[in-house]
Amino acid sequence: MLCNNKWWLVLCLLVFSSGCNLTPERQPTDLNISIPHKWTHKDDSIEFTREIWVELFNDPVLSELVDQALTNNFDLKSVAARVEIAIAQSRIDSSGLWPQFSFAPGYQQSQIKSAGFGSAQFSVFETLFNLSWEVDVWGRIRAFREASIQEVHAVRADLQAARLSLAARVAQSYFLLLEAKLQTQVAEQSVVDRGVIASLVQARFERGLVRGLDVRLAFTDLANARSQLAQAKNQVQHFTRQLEILLGRYPDSSAFSEIVNLILESPNTRAWQGLPDPPTILPIGLPSELLTRRPDLIAAFARLRAVDARLESAEKLLLPRITLTAAGGTRDSALTDLIDPRTAVWNIFAGAIQPLFTGGRIRGGIHLAEARVEEVYNRYQEIVLNAFREVEQALATEEWLREQEKMLREAVHQISASRELALYSYRLGYIQILTLLDSYRSALNAQSAHLAVQRQLLNNRINLYLALGGSL
Repeated sequence: MLCNNKWWLVLCLLVFSSGCNLTPERQPTDLNISIPHKWTHKDDSIEFTREIWVELFNDPVLSELVDQALTNNFDLKSVAARVEIAIAQSRIDSSGLWPQFSFAPGYQQSQIKSAGFGSAQFSVFETLFNLSWEVDVWGRIRAFREASIQEVHAVRADLQAARLSLAARVAQSYFLLLEAKLQTQVAEQSVVDRGVIASLVQARFERGLVRGLDVRLAFTDLANARSQLAQAKNQVQHFTRQLEILLGRYPDSSAFSEIVNLILESPNTRAWQGLPDPPTILPIGLPSELLTRRPDLIAAFARLRAVDARLESAEKLLLPRITLTAAGGTRDSALTDLIDPRTAVWNIFAGAIQPLFTGGRIRGGIHLAEARVEEVYNRYQEIVLNAFREVEQALATEEWLREQEKMLREAVHQISASRELALYSYRLGYIQILTLLDSYRSALNAQSAHLAVQRQLLNNRINLYLALGGSL
């Protein structure tokens, strides 16, 4: 391009330099920490998959509850509204790229009175316009818009993270409720067994075979068993109402009964004879894949990109700003003359504004943006480290919980056999009442602990799905 006029030459140089970009081209792996090639506690027996993790449990009731929560939960709807807020803010921030045009048509009627001459009326029609546009030759406004776009990406990732978190909380509450119901069944059976013992001791006392203390101990144990049953039933209603809130329902006893009955009628529940084992399929992948799969990491990286763009925009405030302004219009007493372009009066002005002294405002804004970049970058690295910790911890915890579950299962088997032997021995007078009662308490504790560790296994597996950013 040939620029004869020196001002046009300056404008050409500005246009050619408008593509410069000071924002660093970051990658999610640009970290001051080393990322291993594989997980420390990876279980080679677990198969890799990208299936939706809720479906891996093969439980229609759980899938239905998760779907209801994703549709009705109010916290999730609030996060979804924040996405719309971010999109609207991005549109506002992008408006500076376009000319701002305003049109102000008007009509004015005036009456003038003069002594001795009567009065006269005047009507004036007008069509006025104003136009202003900052030519974004340095990309300052585009950088500001890019920051808003990255914020939209971040909030959308927040929404996905909220969906995963909600699904995990629903699944965990579901299994808590199942455990509580099974604990109630164990407690109910314990009350029946303690009642049998109390009747047996009472009958032996009436025949003079045992002391009155034995009767007192037996009925005390029965009362304790009934207390444990009441506590177990209270846990059922507590976890049910907790689940109802996640589903966006009113915590009502009728809904509570509906959910419990739905769970108890599930074929899976009847076939378990306890809580189910965690699925054998796990979307584990590689540590580096976590940076681009887990929603909270995606959101943190998008916010880092956003503050990078805001820093670029702040630095470009030091450069000249090129603006174009135009104003004009027509005024006439005849409405028909307003549409005649020959009657229009207008002017156009182009100018440049170069900041010379702002009392440190621009430099302070740059320093503020740099500090925010440093803050968000370090926060991003902390979030990444914490994400790796959650995965490694969940993998290690599963290993120990499986060992614990195996030992408790054996304990339940052994204590059930010893309980029957203790009852037989007491009938024959070989052992004291305390030994018999202790065997029943040990059986209850073993069964309760086994159910608890089964639920912890499920809970840990759900935490692992969440830590891995499982699909939903």
